[in-house]
Amino acid sequence: MVDEAANVLPGSFPMVGGDGDYSYAKNSSFQRMIIDAAKEMICESIFENLDLKSLGFHDTCGTFKLADFGCSVGPDTFIAVQNIIEAIQKKYRADHQDNQQNSSSALEFQVFLFFNDHYGNDFNTLFQTMPPSRKYFAFGVPGSFHGQLFPKSSLHFAHSSSSLNWLSKIPKEILDSRSPAWNKGSIICSGLVKGVSEAYSAQFKNDTEAFLNARAHELVPGGLIVFVLFSLPNGVPMIDSNGGKLHGFLGSCLIDMATKGLIDEEKVDSFNIPVYFPTSEELKAIIERNGCFSIERMDKLPDPPLMRLKPSPESVASQIRAVFEGVVKEHFGYDLVDKIFNFFTTKFAENFIFDELIKEHNNVNLFVLLKRVIN
Repeated sequence: MVDEAANVLPGSFPMVGGDGDYSYAKNSSFQRMIIDAAKEMICESIFENLDLKSLGFHDTCGTFKLADFGCSVGPDTFIAVQNIIEAIQKKYRADHQDNQQNSSSALEFQVFLFFNDHYGNDFNTLFQTMPPSRKYFAFGVPGSFHGQLFPKSSLHFAHSSSSLNWLSKIPKEILDSRSPAWNKGSIICSGLVKGVSEAYSAQFKNDTEAFLNARAHELVPGGLIVFVLFSLPNGVPMIDSNGGKLHGFLGSCLIDMATKGLIDEEKVDSFNIPVYFPTSEELKAIIERNGCFSIERMDKLPDPPLMRLKPSPESVASQIRAVFEGVVKEHFGYDLVDKIFNFFTTKFAENFIFDELIKEHNNVNLFVLLKRVIN
């Protein structure tokens, strides 16, 4: 029976679909660089930790089942899964290098690849842009990855990149003006207000536990999860991280627009981004408490080269819009979307904070490899 949590629609804000100027497909270069940076670690992790024989692949027969959670619309997801499949092929050839017949042949067992994202995700664009030379059978699986999406012990490998920072919902305390966690004056978990930080942290903990419990049900014993997410060094509040500064800059634009009478102030006070950056220690404690997985690797990725570049204000605004347009549109309405992001572009051009972001790069792109515990 499918977990009801997978069918929850509220809080579903997928990336901008299609292939227009503000689409995620055309404005996800930073996420693409993270996937590229993770390629070597994925290859190493699969080579060292994926035991194909224990998973039932004693010969070339069988179907390997892989899922990408939070796939969005591509092309990033296609690159990520291709990296994984190539690493599996390399592992297979190494396992059979003493067998002349198998060592000279390509991987012959079938790969079933499941692309998952929210119901509102643009799966049409995803499948229309799928690589024609792909060597896998592709399926779309809509629903929240915070709930069960697959039958018990049906997956061998799970992957997610730049997705687990998204919360399933904004903590209710954040929206209560009578609560010490009311987040007036900020749209993010800045890390400067204890009540706000505790509320966001608790929601992240609940969501991550739900994700792990669902994947524990779906993965075969010995199956692997690889995910990459944004995290914080100890002692660094989110507002001092690169991502936090960019998200906070969007918040400052909204406050300025409210001051100028362009947006309702109460609307700004009640707007929050459902994103949280944990520390590695915080994440490790959640995984260990869950008990269904062993932590095989937890490392910082090399910094993406984008942090050494200076993209234009228009490019930065388009990348922010590709990610957050859905949240902004839901809260402020369609008619204000263009005005908000045009204001962002103008203010960014006037301040051009990217030099500051490069100088103090406090984001950590954390690579995590988990193995399903064999009970």
